[in-house]
Amino acid sequence: MGIPASFPEFSESDLALAHACLKERFGRDIEVQIVETEIRLSQGDRELALCPALYWKEDGCAFVLSKTGLAAYRAMFFYSVKDRFGTGQEDYDNLGDCLITLLKVQEDAHAKRAAETGNR
Repeated sequence: MGIPASFPEFSESDLALAHACLKERFGRDIEVQIVETEIRLSQGDRELALCPALYWKEDGCAFVLSKTGLAAYRAMFFYSVKDRFGTGQEDYDNLGDCLITLLKVQEDAHAKRAAETGNR
């Protein structure tokens, strides 16, 4: 199976949804960059596919949400190269579900890290 030449970009409504979710989570506007990521679409793939993605940083954490198809999304966040987290689900078919799950998992991880280090 060949790799698609390109994936659809994020729409204006996609971006509006992302900004609304981030504002609700962090209580203020967050700068979001549109970037490209290289992803193996399935574990058996040898080649990487170039996908559009949203990238932002907040709470000492970087977030990447990739669009891997017409209605397909994948997300992760990381504090460092060795300290990476996913959402527990490989792919989503709804951007809102992907965003909300990503932000909730990160919020829980952030609270756990703060409790472990004594920072609240």
